Amino acid sequence: MKKLTLTFVLAAAAFLPAGAIAQTPDAFSAELLDSHNEERAKMDAPALAWSPQLQAEAQEYAAELARTGRMVHASNERRKGAGENLWMGAVGYFSAQDMMNTFLAEKKYYKPGIFPDVSNSGDWKDVGHYTQIIWQGTQEVGCAVAEGKVHEFLVCRYLPAGNILGRKMP
Repeated sequence: MKKLTLTFVLAAAAFLPAGAIAQTPDAFSAELLDSHNEERAKMDAPALAWSPQLQAEAQEYAAELARTGRMVHASNERRKGAGENLWMGAVGYFSAQDMMNTFLAEKKYYKPGIFPDVSNSGDWKDVGHYTQIIWQGTQEVGCAVAEGKVHEFLVCRYLPAGNILGRKMP
């Protein structure tokens, strides 16, 4: 029965226009997307769409971070110009919202202004995850998690990237 069902799905998909099959994020990913969009709505930023392509790229990089056990941003070239937020925590202890709350907690340091002068601490790195989440021009996000021996790693990728020097933040 599985083979017949798969054949039917593939046959039905052949009659749809290219790009018509949108992948719906799983519950974990949907929670991440909802959390992004809830905060963006508070800042009058348009909602983000989930990108299966960005999710796949984030998954590949999260797996690499899990293998090495080190949290380091991918090069701009490797990210293909996408923005990137990274998170690391002990395996099995954190929900999607817990992970997002780490980024969202930076809001307490955020102040509207011209990037990078957007932090009341004087250091934009104190709000860099948050500003990427609320960046007005960003349209898509894709996130993924991978587990290492001790830590799990969340990678979120954003297009177009945010945190651009000289741009006004709301």
